[in-house]
Amino acid sequence: QVQLVESGGGLVQAGGSLRLSCAASGRTFSTYRMGWFRQAPGKEREFVAAMAWSADLTYYADSAKGRFTISRDSSKNTLYLQMNSLKPEDTAVYYCAAEPNDGTADYWGQGTQVTISS
Repeated sequence: QVQLVESGGGLVQAGGSLRLSCAASGRTFSTYRMGWFRQAPGKEREFVAAMAWSADLTYYADSAKGRFTISRDSSKNTLYLQMNSLKPEDTAVYYCAAEPNDGTADYWGQGTQVTISS
């Protein structure tokens, strides 16, 4: 059973930084792609960033490019999202997601709240 547990959310002022973590367990993730999504109040869930677990391939939403960095520590089975130059519009619940490369399933964490004050 895949489990994804996010942490690192909180309240910061605009211009600040946060690093989200996603501890993954239950599988060997070398054949997975992992990512971050977010959902703001009243809006649909949207893609933020993703990467292949076993390759240095990263993908970002336009809103995240240049400010956010996705990375992983394979030894800890942990995915990260470093968020800099945060804006009030980044306020959302951030979710970690995992999907095998064949796309046969998807797994989600419970989410972590990020609130950016102006």
